[in-house]
Amino acid sequence: MKSLPKALFISHGGGPLPLLGDPGHRDMVACLQGIAASIPRPDAILLVSAHWEERLPTLTALSKPALIYDYYGFPSESYDIHYPLAGEPSLAREIYHKLGNADIEASLDETRGFDHGVFVPLKIMYPDADIPCVQLSLASSLDPAFHIKVGNALQNLASQNVLVIGSGFSFHNLKAFFSPGNPESLQLNESFEQWLQAITTDTAISEQQRRELLINWADAPGARFCHPREEHLLPLHVCYGVAQAPCAELYEVTIMNKKSSMYLW
Repeated sequence: MKSLPKALFISHGGGPLPLLGDPGHRDMVACLQGIAASIPRPDAILLVSAHWEERLPTLTALSKPALIYDYYGFPSESYDIHYPLAGEPSLAREIYHKLGNADIEASLDETRGFDHGVFVPLKIMYPDADIPCVQLSLASSLDPAFHIKVGNALQNLASQNVLVIGSGFSFHNLKAFFSPGNPESLQLNESFEQWLQAITTDTAISEQQRRELLINWADAPGARFCHPREEHLLPLHVCYGVAQAPCAELYEVTIMNKKSSMYLW
């Protein structure tokens, strides 16, 4: 029987647009649907979203979290999206203790709902909203080594049939999304994607080398153009920390005219 992947990093697109039939997200939607169809069904999901930062890694601990429409200036139907996704407080507490056992101070939040980094991709992947989810925040330090350490503490969740998803974006320069024909933008996008895909997939480099390269990601070609701020890349660091291995599957997609990628371990 096929086993559940250790982790999945996804590029989640622009706000609610993937759910509104936007042509620039068709590739992404098809990719997410294909991934969900190709892997075993998890019993629960732990999702790290780029859209939640706290001083300490923080877990949602509600049984029925509300949806947070944390985007602005979109059509009215964007604020009427329904996805009745259940929480899993017992799993949140278990992960809280796993982090503590790894000397990572963490927190439980019994008030916060799910942001669009959670409900947009999960509505595409699992439209019936029948797999409970816990959301984990980034740490506001945005330290890549720390986020790999967080992943290290979560490496056994797949054995419990819990899928770890990092919901971010391999390209996240908002201004550049609106200049699709700029040759320099295209070249920098291409350069960083080539680097990220090589580092994530290369079986010839050691895990120590891979870890150091991901920690020093900002030295990569095109890095700070593609990520003026790193919050959309760091969910990948958590996923790598879970797996500590080259990815098993690479998915190349075009989102809003930018090359992007997703990774399955």
